[in-house]
Amino acid sequence: MTDLYPSRIAPEPEMLPRQDPVLHRPWTPEAPVTREQAEQFDRDGYLVLDGIFSPEEVTLLQREAGRLLADPDALDAETVITEPGGTEVRSIFEIHAQSRLMKRLAADARLAEVARFLLDDAVYIHQSRLNYKPGFQGKEFYWHSDFETWHVEDGMPRMRALSMSVLLAENNANNGPLMLIPRSHRLFLTCVGRTPANHYKVSLKKQEYGVPDEDSLAELAHGNGIVAPVGPPGTVILFDCNMMHGSNGNITPFPRANAFFVYNAVSNRLQAPFGVDTPRPRFIAAREVEEVCPVAGPLTEKVAA
Repeated sequence: MTDLYPSRIAPEPEMLPRQDPVLHRPWTPEAPVTREQAEQFDRDGYLVLDGIFSPEEVTLLQREAGRLLADPDALDAETVITEPGGTEVRSIFEIHAQSRLMKRLAADARLAEVARFLLDDAVYIHQSRLNYKPGFQGKEFYWHSDFETWHVEDGMPRMRALSMSVLLAENNANNGPLMLIPRSHRLFLTCVGRTPANHYKVSLKKQEYGVPDEDSLAELAHGNGIVAPVGPPGTVILFDCNMMHGSNGNITPFPRANAFFVYNAVSNRLQAPFGVDTPRPRFIAAREVEEVCPVAGPLTEKVAA
């Protein structure tokens, strides 16, 4: 397959034009988002959905996240990632395969139908994880485009995927919220440096390859600004796969947590990686497509049982 987005090959970074649409389906009144939301996603590359889940549903999700974090030994050990140089849990991957409630959340129509509309296709979960940024100990996630890594190391061919972050704790200006560079999804910023074997074992703690250069980041930020969407638990932040994003460390006593789901179009399933010999493991990048069938109705205790 022709590599439309070559990266980690040239000695200098480049800003290449995006060759895929952002909004894959024209808006209609039947869409699960408003016309204004569809236009914002196309223009800016992200959306914030408020009030999606009830307080009871939020409490249920928080309890489940606490259960997963409290007993990491009960999980697949490979999926539990700790902070660099520490023992605090940074991420738990493949949560939709290790928690009935998280699997139901990934399939919730309030999320999945939006993904299906924006991508104009059936979708599957390319990656899921519980991100946890503990108080005082939570380290930064440096600036990156997810698609650059998914393309080079996983073999995602086109920009037809998006991420949804369901906030499970208050995200405010102080505790290391997600930061985005609006409209950065319109360009593909290449990175430099050949990827070493088994890079994922290091990059999940701290990424050193697939990291954008500072001059290009400065150009993007000066031209488009930086936003940091915040909100109470239950807020959903969704963004395009090629959005430049990151977050600061958390030096407050207030932890930050979110359930994170990557929806990929079924037609965009993974091929051979474009920049490494061996693809990353399935807990990071699903290679078997299991279509998400949207489920309507509230999240309940029965679902979690």
